[in-house]
Amino acid sequence: MGGWGDTILPDQTSETFTMRRLSFLWFIVLLVITPHGVTGQEDPIVIYLVRHSERAEDGTNDPPISDAGWARSRLLSEILQDAGLTHIHSTDYKRTLSTGEPTAEATGLTINLYDPRDLAAAAALIAATPGRHLVLGHSNTTPGFVEALGGEAGTPIAEMEYDRLYIVTLFQDSVSSVLLKFGEKFSG
Repeated sequence: MGGWGDTILPDQTSETFTMRRLSFLWFIVLLVITPHGVTGQEDPIVIYLVRHSERAEDGTNDPPISDAGWARSRLLSEILQDAGLTHIHSTDYKRTLSTGEPTAEATGLTINLYDPRDLAAAAALIAATPGRHLVLGHSNTTPGFVEALGGEAGTPIAEMEYDRLYIVTLFQDSVSSVLLKFGEKFSG
């Protein structure tokens, strides 16, 4: 057994496993939000941040996502289907836009572009915009985005690591962050 957030069920392909995983994710989200949500404060701003899904190497600087990437992107959409998303933000790359496509289609939301070279400005804009946001980024930008929002990013994202889902919750007077894992486990 690994550390916190590691998969604990042996059959990762079953529908029961997927439902248990989704239930667990929402249990964690409720733990993060509830202590502050019952105090009568304004609704917190909730930001879900992920690195783009697995890419298909095509020799370019802007590769699309692979079949495994599409599978992870669809899983992300399923995980977030009841999150009440109000905004989706992405860098202007095929791999990030494609990662958000299933969620955008499921929610009817437009994907808004942000400049990964100015994370502070993008984070400030999101922090000032009420709602629930999905932010699609890269291994070298997502942890910085989490930190720009006041969250804890943890260790750097490895080159082949695609299974992190950060949830940063901005309350009126505090910030809470959680790091979860989803989809095929990173084994590096």
